[in-house]
Amino acid sequence: MNRRVLITEELAPSAVAVLDAAGLDADVQLGLDRAAVLRTLPGAAALIVRSATAVDAEALAAASELVVVGRAGIGLDNIDVAEATRRGVMVVNAPQSNVVSAAEHTVALMLAQARNIPQAHRDLVGGAWNRSRWEGVELRGKTLGVVGLGRVGVLVTQRLSAFGMRVLAYDPFIGPERARQLGVELVATVGELMSQADFLTIHLPKTPETVGIIGAEALKQAKPGLRIVNTARGGILDEAALYEAIVDGRVAGAALDVFEREPTTESPLFGRPEVVVTPHLGASTVEAQDNAGQTIAEQVVLALRGDFVPFAVNVDAREASETVRPFLVLAERLGQFFSVMTGGLGDEIDVLFEGQLADYDCRVLTLAVMKGLLKPTIDEAVSFVNAPQLAKERGLNVRETKSTSARDFVNLISIRGRVAGAEHQVAGTLSGTKQEPRIVSIDDHSVDIPPTRHMLVVRNSDRPGQIGLVGTTLGRAGVNISYLNLGRSPSGEVALMALATDDVVAPTVVAELVANDGIVSARPIELT
Repeated sequence: MNRRVLITEELAPSAVAVLDAAGLDADVQLGLDRAAVLRTLPGAAALIVRSATAVDAEALAAASELVVVGRAGIGLDNIDVAEATRRGVMVVNAPQSNVVSAAEHTVALMLAQARNIPQAHRDLVGGAWNRSRWEGVELRGKTLGVVGLGRVGVLVTQRLSAFGMRVLAYDPFIGPERARQLGVELVATVGELMSQADFLTIHLPKTPETVGIIGAEALKQAKPGLRIVNTARGGILDEAALYEAIVDGRVAGAALDVFEREPTTESPLFGRPEVVVTPHLGASTVEAQDNAGQTIAEQVVLALRGDFVPFAVNVDAREASETVRPFLVLAERLGQFFSVMTGGLGDEIDVLFEGQLADYDCRVLTLAVMKGLLKPTIDEAVSFVNAPQLAKERGLNVRETKSTSARDFVNLISIRGRVAGAEHQVAGTLSGTKQEPRIVSIDDHSVDIPPTRHMLVVRNSDRPGQIGLVGTTLGRAGVNISYLNLGRSPSGEVALMALATDDVVAPTVVAELVANDGIVSARPIELT
């Protein structure tokens, strides 16, 4: 077995020790320029980088013996994962390496804001003794609102519960049983959370659905005196709206580690004494960097041994049979469609494989569905390997069943689950000689439409003029309809339109649609 592990960026000594203990040859080559990296790659079985080394198609082509690329951190912007997958090279990262650091920074910022620590420090070293000016508030007995109960959100919840805070949370992808285990009360909307919380902390991934979720409308519902902390991603919290809310006195203050544009050194918020800011320091600890290095070293050891690799972000397609492999993309898109369409996952999801597929091992397709279900809810790479672990952490049970009868189709993949008290379903198949993915059922309405990037599901009364109304509204907004298909409900009372569009359907357009008599609902769906 090739044992050479090329390390092109600074790695903690403890990480190198892990490689040495496994009998691998750690080849540390720091400060290489691009040409030198390409010259050094041949003969390496593993490559460990941080963010400075570009692992693109050229680099992967130069590394003919490469088995695994490890990114000592969370981001993968400098690694061409698709090309690595095509070449059968595993890509691993360290998604949990900074979660404790991020959680602790959240608590630190909350305390700093509540007790005016940076402001008091600045005054005192400037020669002013202002005890009365910087009177603060306690956390004990206050209500904490948590937006997003992912890994960091859970850690923050646990730590601030120890301060004697009552914890409420908004996360439509967390089931009641999981919330009960965490000692958290779930609320149905962000607005409901805002109206009850004394402190609000944000722990959401940045997606088209979450950008601006804490905006002007949400801030109008804030309980007087609310204090907001954001260590997640810039843009989830509307900074301009936050500024206005602080000026108006609706929000008592904020503590921010992330911003809409980074790096940033100027903002109206910086001039407010109620605001505490740091320059994206959530993961900036010695421990987080050490954890990232050690985690990657451990993953590389597992990969070179051929063992199970928990944090692989891709998978060699040869692990699926020739019959099953073409359905991987469809399965993942169906999962993502279901998750976005329903706005939540509940506790149990049933995945049914019908027709010829039922005669094959479909576990990789179930993982693909699971990956799609989780992708819109988690701010990290979801892989075929870590999807079961992530689902378990969120209290989600995905059950696989099979039937050799597929009704009108040779093969069919169906997803069904109860979310917020309502039963939802989506099904798809591969169509034609090109085996193109098609969605053929939405909530038991028969449709026929490809799962494209921009989609819209409209439920309307079955009456004349509804198709024209939707088309005219989208046309006025400059949104072109590339596909449109109609489906009638089993009862025949409410129809469904499934549309694929060339562009995103803006919230204002959705609001305009649902304001019309006969339009029951309109749900934009963005698939990555």
